[in-house]
Amino acid sequence: MSPIATHSTDGDASHGKELRKEPHVPAKTSSAETEKLAINTIRCLSADLCQQYKGGHPGTVMGAAAIATALWKYSMRYNPANPDWVNRDRFVLSAGHACLLQYILLHLSGYSTWTLDQIKQYHAPTMDGIAAGHPEIEFPGVELTTGLLGQGIANAVGLAIANKNVAATYNKDGYPIIDNKVWCFTGDGCLQEGIGQEAISMAGHWGLDNMILVYDNNSVTVDGKIDICFTDDTSAKLRSMGWHVLEVDDGSNDLSAIVEAFEQAKAFTGKPVFINIKTVIGIGSANQGSGKVHGAALGEDDVARVKTALGFDPKEKFVVPEKVYEYFSETKTRGAKDEDDWNDLYKRYEQAYPEESADLNRRLAGQLAEGWESNLPPKESLPSDPKATRQTSGIMLRSIIPEDKSFLVGSADLCESTFVNWNGMVEFQNPKSGYGDYSGRQVRYGIREHAMVGVANGVAAWHKGAIVPIMSSYFIFWLYAAPSLRMAALMKLRFIAIATHDSIGVGEDGPTHQPVAFPLFLRALPNFNYVRPADAEEVAGAWILALKDDDRPSLFSLTRQPVPLLSGTDRNKVQFGAYIVHGDEKETPDITLVATGSEVSRAIDTAKILKDYKVRVVSMPHMGRFDQQSVEYRRSTIPSNKSLVVAIEPYCSFGWAKYAHAGAHMTGFGHSAPYSTLFEHFGFGPQNLASKITAWAETRKGSNGWDLPGVGEFEELLLSKGH
Repeated sequence: MSPIATHSTDGDASHGKELRKEPHVPAKTSSAETEKLAINTIRCLSADLCQQYKGGHPGTVMGAAAIATALWKYSMRYNPANPDWVNRDRFVLSAGHACLLQYILLHLSGYSTWTLDQIKQYHAPTMDGIAAGHPEIEFPGVELTTGLLGQGIANAVGLAIANKNVAATYNKDGYPIIDNKVWCFTGDGCLQEGIGQEAISMAGHWGLDNMILVYDNNSVTVDGKIDICFTDDTSAKLRSMGWHVLEVDDGSNDLSAIVEAFEQAKAFTGKPVFINIKTVIGIGSANQGSGKVHGAALGEDDVARVKTALGFDPKEKFVVPEKVYEYFSETKTRGAKDEDDWNDLYKRYEQAYPEESADLNRRLAGQLAEGWESNLPPKESLPSDPKATRQTSGIMLRSIIPEDKSFLVGSADLCESTFVNWNGMVEFQNPKSGYGDYSGRQVRYGIREHAMVGVANGVAAWHKGAIVPIMSSYFIFWLYAAPSLRMAALMKLRFIAIATHDSIGVGEDGPTHQPVAFPLFLRALPNFNYVRPADAEEVAGAWILALKDDDRPSLFSLTRQPVPLLSGTDRNKVQFGAYIVHGDEKETPDITLVATGSEVSRAIDTAKILKDYKVRVVSMPHMGRFDQQSVEYRRSTIPSNKSLVVAIEPYCSFGWAKYAHAGAHMTGFGHSAPYSTLFEHFGFGPQNLASKITAWAETRKGSNGWDLPGVGEFEELLLSKGH
């Protein structure tokens, strides 16, 4: 091996004493020839696997093979026989396009699911493989589906937060039951993305010294050299953001230097650690160091060239020498011993601290505190005077959150405005800050909405069901976080998103803050609960729905303006997605008004004006849940084949033609004025609604009943004024 070439760029000598004096050097236990063979095997496998179906990303895998070897062979603590061991180190591949790097190492280190045949399915024309184009959470050894660049950094911060919080809550002197590290592999792209920068800032602020960010600095992106668009001094920037920085000069070859840097990072305390490792993308290829090896197969001739140069037979494919398997074999025995030692520790912990261990075991089993639903206030004790649903959501939160450590609550600088605070709460903070400590459960995410949700995904994925993240912001700002909301739905992670100020009811903040189209995306998003409750009773139903759904994230769309408590609402019917709140349930109505959120009360007031018709009002807090009900239930609730159906909601009407024949919706962006003025201005006053609906209904009268509109004949009853 070449001489160790790692150095700190912190300029902070006071931390030197905290580093291990004798970092593990791989050459002590393995020959340099075997180490080189292992690294070259990874490179050749990558070249073969991408060439097989002529697609994929070979360059990063080839350039970072030594980094991966250092991680899985020497530095990470894990047990291949039990990928779910709770105190394992977590590895997050933020640069998800380099997934082959992770798949190959999962195979070499002994994860039984990851056979060589499985890895050969990478980019194959098949639907039953596990070697997806980016790592996916459901497969052993993969912590999260990181997907788009930068997401993984935020996810890793979330895992580090979860580790710190659980450790601070349950660890005792002599019983470090949670003391694992979070390793995140990142590249140039992740460090340019805004979410990555937001998350890095958070980690530095909180002093998450259990997080190690490994930067594969190959200075190449799809378009070519990184300096055509990115010339930041990344090490200096990370240092300024509260990170300890280490650098390795030859990360494609100097395994000893990489391992030493990793050992130093594991021992360092007080700050998260950033390791800037210089590598050569596609090393050995004719096009090494260029964008050509980033996202395309090398080509048959170049693959043969790489193999020949590395001492492999160019005619043989997918070769893993037995010496390489032997080289990695100790990972299984070491991992089994690490977990056995931990199991012994945990048994002693259970005996010494039965109350704490019982609480932790409950959470690890994915169970909320017993009786949580009965702690929600019954309808008869809810405020009778009009209240904003953001306020009544706060009532629900405070009835279940304070006593159950399962919840980690936070906001994007809007804690009190979104009512996610409670008496006696402790903030999750670096203890040195004086603002709180790591056992705190109120998270100050700052004005970083996108990273907030990416972080929450990591928290939720730490051990599914053990922690339920709750986040809050104004509804329009959740648009910033839409990519992370999508990833949560894809991963089937449970959290609750509190989205207040949810319509033109925002009022004076104007059209920039009045979301008219965003709900369409959330309703179309698979595996996602978008709930818009009508009043305090439906808010309770939204909380019940969300907390009973283990496999979906939920977003509550809540009002800034007050709404009355309605006599017909029922928390237990929110789960059906839509139900009748006004009118005779047994009699077929002439007109059915379907509304959501704050417009349900307006629909009821409108129905009372329409005295010449039999009118039913249906509250639809969750379109997706309604779609899941039986045909019989849907037809009995909204009889669109017998009744004129009108939808009422201050959003764009797209999607409502599925349920209604006509609608009162926004066709512009909104305006700046008090909310009461805006609702009248845009035609949502009950008197105007009744007038518009009456005029339209008169045009639909036929000789034998209603002339019901056909497909594609949905009519807009309101045309927005202005904007």
